Amino acid sequence: MSERKVLNKYYPPDFDPSKIPKLKLPKDRQYVVRLMAPFNMRCKTCGEYIYKGKKFNARKETVQNELYMGLPIFRFYIKCTRCLAEITFKTDPENTDYAMEHGATRNFQAEKLVEDEEKRIQQEREEEELNNPMKVLENRTKDSKLEMEVLENLQELKELNQRQAQVDFEGMIDRYRDIEKREKEREKEEDERETKEMLDRALVKRLRDSDSDSEKEEASSSTQTKESSPDKPTDILTTDKPPEAQSLATNILGSFHDPGHLTLIKVKCTLHSVLGLWQAHFHIFKLS
Repeated sequence: MSERKVLNKYYPPDFDPSKIPKLKLPKDRQYVVRLMAPFNMRCKTCGEYIYKGKKFNARKETVQNELYMGLPIFRFYIKCTRCLAEITFKTDPENTDYAMEHGATRNFQAEKLVEDEEKRIQQEREEEELNNPMKVLENRTKDSKLEMEVLENLQELKELNQRQAQVDFEGMIDRYRDIEKREKEREKEEDERETKEMLDRALVKRLRDSDSDSEKEEASSSTQTKESSPDKPTDILTTDKPPEAQSLATNILGSFHDPGHLTLIKVKCTLHSVLGLWQAHFHIFKLS
């Protein structure tokens, strides 16, 4: 038994490769290949979206009578993932892309449209310049002007970057923090000063209220003394009971419930009576 995994095969001495019959295959034969969707598409039959990168088992064939600079163009057949409708697209070597052919629509791609528009504008410009030399001069003038504007903008950007590079951002942040700190300290001092002023005003008001209360008490005491003093020296003899005795009796009755003050009340009564007798003798002596 010969070895299976060998690189060289045995050819007999009478081997003639020209005698081997050639396999005739059709030119439009199809192969089953594994591929991914080259772009986003939408099925025309059921409206299913097929996104770029979706894998399919596709059939591949060579398009007949279509070449681009000697390169063959291939067609691929896939089926919709929802309704199994057939979708075909083929290669586009001119634009290095794929072209949708049947069964679906390619989704909107702005980049491709922009590129196509730029190519169209460039082609129209070349056609105009080919037959009109003045148009060539005009286009060159516009291009030079645009180039100068671009250079000026670039120079401004460079200067701006240099100015920003020279700015000390850390120092600016530190200064801002210092300013904010001083502002907070100033606000705190103002609050303390306002609080102190309010306390001073309240103290002054309390002092004034206490002074006014003391003045009222003095005025009331003076009026009471005036009312208690007799108008004439002889009134003390005619009155049954002197005002001091009346007020003393009132105080005695008011504080009778407190036995601790009885001794003091008796002393006051004695003093008031002696004082009244002495005043009466003095007035009598003065009149005589």
